[in-house]
Amino acid sequence: MTEPAGTVSLSEKYRLLQQRLQEPVRVAVAFSGGVDSSLLLRVSCDVLGHDNVLALTAVSPSFPAFEQEESRHFCRTLGVRQLTVSSDELDLPAFVQNSPRRCYHCKHQLFSRLLKRAAGEGFPLLLDGSNLDDCDDYRPGREALAELEISSPLLEAGFSKAEVRKLSYELGLPTWDKPPFACLASRFPYGTEITRERLHQVERCEEFLRQRDFRSYRVRYHNEIARIEVAAEEIDRLFDESLRSELVATCKAAGFSYIALDLEGYRSGSLNETLP
Repeated sequence: MTEPAGTVSLSEKYRLLQQRLQEPVRVAVAFSGGVDSSLLLRVSCDVLGHDNVLALTAVSPSFPAFEQEESRHFCRTLGVRQLTVSSDELDLPAFVQNSPRRCYHCKHQLFSRLLKRAAGEGFPLLLDGSNLDDCDDYRPGREALAELEISSPLLEAGFSKAEVRKLSYELGLPTWDKPPFACLASRFPYGTEITRERLHQVERCEEFLRQRDFRSYRVRYHNEIARIEVAAEEIDRLFDESLRSELVATCKAAGFSYIALDLEGYRSGSLNETLP
C-alpha cells in the first residue's frame, strides 16, 4: 500500500526520531509507563545505550498503584535505571482548587522537580513523550513544558498516537495496545476540590473495572454520583446482573451514593466538553 503524496512514512519518522536522539549524550525520560513514554524510553536506549538513559517516574496520589508497578516492571525488563520523584501536587492550592489551569500548575511543579533530579544525576536533558494527538485537546500542561524547554521527540518527529502504537508493535513492546490513561485528577469537573480521599474513591472504583478486563473506562466524580464511562462496545457487559451488582456495591463502599452509566461511552477528556 502506497503512502498518499506528501505524507511522511512511519519508517521515515522512526529514522527522524533516532536522529534527534543521537544529538544529546545523556538523557532522562519522564516515564509514566504509558504507550508514548515506553516507546521513547526504548528508542532512547537503542540509540544512546542503557547507561546513557535514565527513567524518571513521578510518585503521586493521582496515579494508581498498578501504573507504578507496571512502570517498574518495564524498566527492569528493558534494563534501564529508574528513579522516582514525588510530585506532591496536593500541596498546590491551584491543583486542589481544580481550575481549568490545574494541569499547567501540576506539570510545571513536577517537571521542575524532574529537571532538577535529572541534572543532579548527570543527565542534562529531559525528554517527554507527547505526540501530535496531544495538540488536539485542551492541554494547558503543554504550556508548562514549553516554558521549561522540555523536548518532546515523538511530537517533533511527527508521530501520531496510532503511529506510536504501530511502531511499538513492530518493536515488540508489550505496551503497544495498552489502554490510554490519564491522571486521576482528570476525573473531577473543574471547580470540584481534589483531595486524597476523593482520588482514592475514584481509584477504588476504576480498579474494579480494570480487574474485570474493561479496556477503556473512567469513573467521573460528581460529588455523591459516580458517572461510569466504558467503551461503547463494552457497555452491554454492564447489563449483566452479577457484574452490575458488584460494581454498584464497590462504588457505594467507596463512598458514592448513586452510580450512573454514561450512555455516550468513554471518550478522552469528556470533562473538557463543558469548557467554552
